[in-house]
Amino acid sequence: MIRRARRPSSPPPTVMGGTLMTMGVLHGVVPQPFDTIVPPWLPGSARFWTYASGVAELAVGAAVAAPRTRRLGALAAAALFVAVFPANVQMAWDWRRRPWPYRAVAYARLPLQVPMVAHALRVHREAA
Repeated sequence: MIRRARRPSSPPPTVMGGTLMTMGVLHGVVPQPFDTIVPPWLPGSARFWTYASGVAELAVGAAVAAPRTRRLGALAAAALFVAVFPANVQMAWDWRRRPWPYRAVAYARLPLQVPMVAHALRVHREAA
């Protein structure tokens, strides 16, 4: 099997894993900001989805960080990034009337999901 070298500008998989685990911890420690972006059409409480997505981020982050589970973890990360996209859309919608710096942050999150998914898929392809 021929392996391509990781792109120099691409962060190592452990950065993705660590970032996901950090966000997972934040979902549990400071859930309120995450509750506010849970789409209202999801069944159950916003807090349930905040905690559930936090647990998912912890598990996926740990899987990406560990070389033995990196391939599957990276694929799960790509799926997770797609799954949380509705929350980013909800945030952009809810923040549409806020001052422009807030709107800029909310709107910038939307296209940033694409390189995040692409990076996760790249890590998946390059994992042993």
